[in-house]
Amino acid sequence: MGNARRPREIRLSTTPTPEALAELRLGDIVYLDGLMYTAREGVYMRALEEKANIPMELPAQSAANFHCSPAARINPDGTFEMGAVTATASFRFAKWLPEWLAKSGAKLVIGKGGMTSKDYKEIFVPNGAIYLSTVGYGTGALLGRGVEKVEAVHWHEELGLAQAMWVLRCKKMGPFIVASDLDGNCLFERENNKIAANIAKVYEGTKPAILKRFGETDDRTDELI
Repeated sequence: MGNARRPREIRLSTTPTPEALAELRLGDIVYLDGLMYTAREGVYMRALEEKANIPMELPAQSAANFHCSPAARINPDGTFEMGAVTATASFRFAKWLPEWLAKSGAKLVIGKGGMTSKDYKEIFVPNGAIYLSTVGYGTGALLGRGVEKVEAVHWHEELGLAQAMWVLRCKKMGPFIVASDLDGNCLFERENNKIAANIAKVYEGTKPAILKRFGETDDRTDELI
């Protein structure tokens, strides 16, 4: 335990240089500075399927796409209030990401739960992009502290507040974990392989359960999704 390597902490711009992206390693802890925008299925369908003009200069203004539903509102006077910014699961948007990354020039995709190494290698690597994962659950209020200002909200009348494109000015927003790199390696798969290699030893000598519920298995490497 005493020899465990402490994760590196890195401040990263939301318009990162290729050199900055190449420096990132799986497991690094990242804090973001600059403009970030939220885009999920509503934005993808409007921009890609309905061919609406994207209301930002991408990637010049921002190359950071957050899969997120802000806990926020627009006041009658046009001002904004925002509390938590809660990430949503990114794997649900995989079908739109090849076209979105090519069209938007996004280099950072931030969300919850990560994606597969197949997605990283086939979608992210050709576009020079990486995936940043939120740290556990219940961190929406913590991430909200990193939002200095809501710059704008686009398409909220068409899509609603949860699906709209929120443009957030961030200062040391995080922590996020580097979950993929420019070679398409996947942090979660790497760590799961380490755990799986020793899992039989952990359960050695235990007896199988007599009563089982739906989805239960005696193979400790199986998981019901």
